[in-house]
This record gives sequence, structure tokens and C-alpha cells, in this order.
Amino acid sequence: MIDNLDRVELTRSLLNKPATLRHGYLDVLGEATAAPVPTFAQRAMNSPFVAAVYEGLWRPTSFYLASGVTTQAEERRAAAALHLRSATRLLDVACGPGNFTAPLAARLSTGSLAVGFDISEPMLTRAVQDNSGPRTCYVRGDARELPFGDETFDAVCCFGALYLIPEPFRVAREMIRVLRPGGRIAILTSYAGQPPPINLALHTTARLIGLTMFDKDAFVELFNDAGLTDVEQQTQRALQFVTGTKPQ
Repeated sequence: MIDNLDRVELTRSLLNKPATLRHGYLDVLGEATAAPVPTFAQRAMNSPFVAAVYEGLWRPTSFYLASGVTTQAEERRAAAALHLRSATRLLDVACGPGNFTAPLAARLSTGSLAVGFDISEPMLTRAVQDNSGPRTCYVRGDARELPFGDETFDAVCCFGALYLIPEPFRVAREMIRVLRPGGRIAILTSYAGQPPPINLALHTTARLIGLTMFDKDAFVELFNDAGLTDVEQQTQRALQFVTGTKPQ
């Protein structure tokens, strides 16, 4: 079993930038670098209050309304899509308070590592407090420039965050870059494929709070253009789940 110090040092060895250990997570940005918060939604994700209620109330309720899928069903689907039984290094991008990092890490084999990655200090502080475990470590950084070398992880995911992040397609390409050949990628993000009146309402609301609504082809095309294989997509209400494999 990997102890806490070993997990931190193992994660540090995966980084291609220097990192300081702060509040239990590794920080490659430093105290002077604040998360970008130009929109209401991004400000919310950097709020200590939202970080405190996100895992138990905010996310389960909002995502069930948006998709009709429970958190437990999401976890099972994610674990199956990422082939976690054979994975040893998992990267959870925009992990928030670690609400998916920890349960996915529990499905990894002994000696494996799940790295939760986010830019929000309140979210990562909560992740360390609530969702640490023998296979988890958390890193603070900017997902537009993931601080890991090429082909570092054999499973990479981002659940419920790409519509919040600046330059989401750049983030997705970074996720593919750090994925090993044969590795699996999975994302859960917004979906603008409803009938016109509903679609208009979703787009209008999303713009007001600073979210991006993605069409059905956006990430499927990105994955295909990047050379991924076995690209699959599931859509439920206002969300889409897209997976792929990096060829050997």
C-alpha cells in the first residue's frame, strides 16, 4: 500500500513543473496565481461555500435533473468506460472536491494512483479533507497546460467541467496528449441537442451564467481528428458522455 508521503512523491515524479505542497495538495501555480473567475459559474466553483455543498447536494441534484442519471450510475459507467480494472494511473481533470476521484481510485488495483487535478483552492482543500485515500493525490494547476509529460496516464477523465473551463477544446487535446497508447479517455459535458424551444432556453441560460453548450459533434469530431478509436457517445437530456481509446 502507498502511504501519504509516497503518494505525494510519486505524483511529484509525474509532474514536469516544480510544485509546492500546500494544504495537502501539490500546487504548480503558487499562491500568487488565482483561478480565472470571469463568469458567475467560475466564481461559484471557486467559492468555499459551493465547495462545501458541491459533493453532497449541488452536483447530485443538478446532474440528476440534467441527465436523469444518478451519481452511483455515473460512477459505474465511468469505471467501465475507463477500463479501471487494468489502469494504474488515472487523471481526473477539474476534479472539484474529489467526488469522482475517490470512488474511481477505489476501483484501481493496489499500488495504483488517481490524481485529481483542479485550479480551485477551495475545491482542492475540500478534496484533501473529504476524499483522500491510499490511491489518491491532488494537484492544483491550469488544465489548458497540464503539467505532465506525454503519455503519462492510462485513463483520463473530466466529468462536468469542460463547459466551465476557458478553451475547453484545448483542455481536451491536453487530456489526449497525456494519455498513454491503449489508454481510455472519458468526458461528461453539456449537450445542446434538444428541440428548438428547449435548446434556445438552455443556450440563453448558459450564456447568462457563463456556461458553454456543446453540440453533438464537437467532441466526437475532436476525438476522431486526434486519431482516437472506439469513439462512442451517449446523450441524456442536457448532457453527453463521450469516450475513446488512444491507439497503440
